[in-house]
Amino acid sequence: MAYHYDHILIRYGELSLKGKNRNTFIKQLYQNVRKALSGFPNLEYEKQHDRMYIYLHGENADKVSDVLSCVFGISSFSLAVKVESDMDKIIQAAKDSVDLTTFHTFKVAARRSDKMFPFISDQINRKVATEILKNSDWKVDVHHPDVKIVVEVHKEATYIMTNRIAGAGGYPVGVGGKAMVLLSGGIDSPVASYLMMKRGVHIEAIHFAAPPYTSQNAQEKVLKLASMISGYQGEILVHVVPFTNLQLAIYQHADESYAITLMRRMMMRIASGLAQKRHAQAIATGESVGQVASQTLESMQTINAVTNMPILRPVVCMDKVEIIDLARKIGTYETSILPYEDCCTIFDPKNPATKPRIDRCEKYEARWDWQSMVQDCIDQCEEIVVRPEVEQEDLF
Repeated sequence: MAYHYDHILIRYGELSLKGKNRNTFIKQLYQNVRKALSGFPNLEYEKQHDRMYIYLHGENADKVSDVLSCVFGISSFSLAVKVESDMDKIIQAAKDSVDLTTFHTFKVAARRSDKMFPFISDQINRKVATEILKNSDWKVDVHHPDVKIVVEVHKEATYIMTNRIAGAGGYPVGVGGKAMVLLSGGIDSPVASYLMMKRGVHIEAIHFAAPPYTSQNAQEKVLKLASMISGYQGEILVHVVPFTNLQLAIYQHADESYAITLMRRMMMRIASGLAQKRHAQAIATGESVGQVASQTLESMQTINAVTNMPILRPVVCMDKVEIIDLARKIGTYETSILPYEDCCTIFDPKNPATKPRIDRCEKYEARWDWQSMVQDCIDQCEEIVVRPEVEQEDLF
């Protein structure tokens, strides 16, 4: 019978390299872990210089692990047993931590941080291994074991682990400031959102709705995508912008070939206004070079010209196959391909300009009072807080 795990050990990984910022990163990670695990009221937390401990106090270890695996800033974590630093108790706990009734090869890897402990690492390895060999059909394999039993001997206690679960990596969300992400219903922007959060940037999402040309289903699809990625930072604030009037004005006053470029310029102006209002430092999009007409370098240059705010494009040099692979990994792909049109596709011109000029855009824009319409979009946008969906079985 495998041992009942009583705590989880978290390793920081990349955070170890952060020098003077290290304490800030660890503090942010600690807050993010507690927020992510707020649904488990019995947990107790302890943070140290190079690792964090979560004491389970009866909470389900597998469910806690599922949530932890989505928290950025964690290199890896292990389910663990804590015992006194006493050789007999270490041997017993190590033996109990594995299921000896099923054959496996194994290796014991002891590390003695407490140099006053009377047995060196190699002696600990041999004593634990001998007990397992005597009580099972298991065999030692030091190069490619099925099970690696890690024994860490510290002054205050000894920790025994039999697994190492990969964390999400990256930086804790929040250490890299805040960005406004343009979230459409497509494949690319949820992936861009994920990559922004992985580098420690807290995101808020902007969605441009154009009813009645876009349906309520299209908006629900975007909110579902936001919900699917919200677990990486706990929740996401989605700004739903009423874009219909401004979009119709563009088609009324400009040549059709420039409509997409002008629409993107207006989107950047609205995003900049919302970023200033929400104290964000950047705008992020799911654009990839050359994928569509509005994503040539000439188009990007013309679109960027309307704002001084940094525009980040995390998937800019990825091809579609790479983006789809990542969308599948984070679970958004199947939702992204649902057939609900967004405001960028419903008015898709037959021959969009691939090398639009700034002066020509400004000439079209001079034909009407777009400034007040942009401000109306900022003032009238709806704010929706989106959180991870709770499975039905968890509600009871």
